[in-house]
Amino acid sequence: MASQDKLLTRIGGLLRQAESTDNEHEAEAFLAAAQKLATRSAIDLTVARAHIASRERRPVPVQRVIPIGEAGKRGLRTYVQLFVAIATANDVRCDVTRTSTTVYAYGFDSDIDTCESLYTSLLVQMVRASDHYIKSGSYRSATAEKIVVESRFGRKVQRKVQAPVAAVTARLNFQMAFAERIGRRLAEVKAEVEADAVRADASANGDIAAAGTALALRDKELELVDFYTSTSEARGTWRGPQASAGYSAAARRAGDRAGRAARLNNSPELGAARGRLTRGAGDGSAP
Repeated sequence: MASQDKLLTRIGGLLRQAESTDNEHEAEAFLAAAQKLATRSAIDLTVARAHIASRERRPVPVQRVIPIGEAGKRGLRTYVQLFVAIATANDVRCDVTRTSTTVYAYGFDSDIDTCESLYTSLLVQMVRASDHYIKSGSYRSATAEKIVVESRFGRKVQRKVQAPVAAVTARLNFQMAFAERIGRRLAEVKAEVEADAVRADASANGDIAAAGTALALRDKELELVDFYTSTSEARGTWRGPQASAGYSAAARRAGDRAGRAARLNNSPELGAARGRLTRGAGDGSAP
């Protein structure tokens, strides 16, 4: 527990450094460093788990309830999308309530801690960046394709028209692109760190050690799959946020830029209500 607390303190220090800089390149470097530290620690814990079967208490996967927001609050689906993107890069599986008010996270404690820390910081950045984009009014110069239904000779006919982008459409598209970019950035860091770990073991201790690291990572994945399969009561698929009000390429580009330059901040947890479940990140739903 002490080593886990020390890890979280180190990650928190990187988050504060990211928060304090106005240089987007420094902010991105601190984000990458925080993710590398978290991922590297997860790898070390995984390798350790493969060698401590004789210990009295062996780390095992757990389920944790993650509050997202109150029922009816706008934007909850993009909040969930952000959490799921972070979770995917940190070996955590998710189920999502149909109301998007709650995520049920499945993984090892240290991995879920990392997800919550990153989510708390990045959520504030996403909301602030989208607020700034909307308040700037730049979305008003764009148009979005919209389907309208008309009555012609007693028949309903659909046609596509170009309509001004509404603020709610722009915000939704912005946040979706932000979350997608964060997911890609963290996934790239995860793949890089895992490959480096295998290469480092091969260089220092030979191919057998490298194979052991790769095997430990695979064992961790299988253990999590088994735990999730036996624990989750979800059915169906969480399909993520849908820009049903329209698509805005300009808002997507702005959200992607913000995701590339995201700083990490701290934010209080959001309250949430339990509801029906759907699986996140390709997983399924349950009552």
